Amino acid sequence: AEHILDAGNIPVIQVDRGGHVTYHGPGQFVIYPLVDIKRLGLGVKALVAGIEPAVIDVLANYGITAGRLEKAPGVYVDGVKIASLGLRIRKGRSFHGLAFNIDMDLEPFTRINPCGFQNLQVTSLAALAGDVNMEEVESRLLSRLAAALGYNGGFRVVAEGLPGVAG
Repeated sequence: AEHILDAGNIPVIQVDRGGHVTYHGPGQFVIYPLVDIKRLGLGVKALVAGIEPAVIDVLANYGITAGRLEKAPGVYVDGVKIASLGLRIRKGRSFHGLAFNIDMDLEPFTRINPCGFQNLQVTSLAALAGDVNMEEVESRLLSRLAAALGYNGGFRVVAEGLPGVAG
């Protein structure tokens, strides 16, 4: 709660995952890979090591060099966050996941300390690359996530959510 500066009319939803507070809204992919990491023989670090590079690869397709920061999960471009990662592992299964800013209003991030970091700047793919096609980005991202996690059949979208702040 201490990282929510001014939620205004944006609903705040308390969740039990790592990563402190973030914002979810239109123009952002929020992907929660529900993975049985025990069955796949993965640990938490291996799961993260599959998710972050998938985003980095997608950004590279747009000529954007991105990377990770030590002790700050997510994906960054020149120290500016473009994708957040907040996982919960229970009984060998992952919950929650990734929020990748594609083409969205970034103003709500000024109302929070994103991921618990004061003054952390946030960006989007569209802000860096111009006009982007959401379906194309979705296809590339899901393909890369599926490959990184060893799923030959890929993933499928099961639901779409509403905007809000997740803490």
